[in-house]
Amino acid sequence: MGLLSLIRHRRHERAGFELYGAAVAAARDPFLYTALGVPDTLDGRFDLVGLHTFLLIQRLKREPAPGPALAQAVFDAMFSDMDINLREMGVGDLSVGRKVRVMWEAFHGRAAAYAAAMHEGDMAALDAALNRNVWRGELPPDGATQALRRGVLAQDAHLATQPLADLMHGTVEFLRAEDASR
Repeated sequence: MGLLSLIRHRRHERAGFELYGAAVAAARDPFLYTALGVPDTLDGRFDLVGLHTFLLIQRLKREPAPGPALAQAVFDAMFSDMDINLREMGVGDLSVGRKVRVMWEAFHGRAAAYAAAMHEGDMAALDAALNRNVWRGELPPDGATQALRRGVLAQDAHLATQPLADLMHGTVEFLRAEDASR
């Protein structure tokens, strides 16, 4: 990484962590686990954090510079956090990198599926991706997939209204999950 790239990356690092923190907070909304039946497990939480982070990154990538650099800072914050969490859970140093890579690949696969479905307006594909990833093939409660899909689309629309200047300062607002899923 060149010096200019490092300086540019550092400029967005703090905002990236703050934005990522907001995505994590949104992913922890109890409504998602109680009313929608998302499994309150490491996998379930990872999928919701990934989903909210994906929405934020997509929002930032639609902007001209520095939007993509800030999107990268959010991504970097997510995987820095994953590394720290794995270490805190007692995963050995030699296997942390491998586990983070598996999570990285899982995130990219999910993000690609969500992005393609949303770009095409293919709600059946988005529902299938949410079922496959969030509920891991288990049968979700009646109406939960559609409610989560409505939430995803509402969050995406809400994020689109927020000024890049606010995002650059690490300020983002997610809707309450219950309000978004109506």
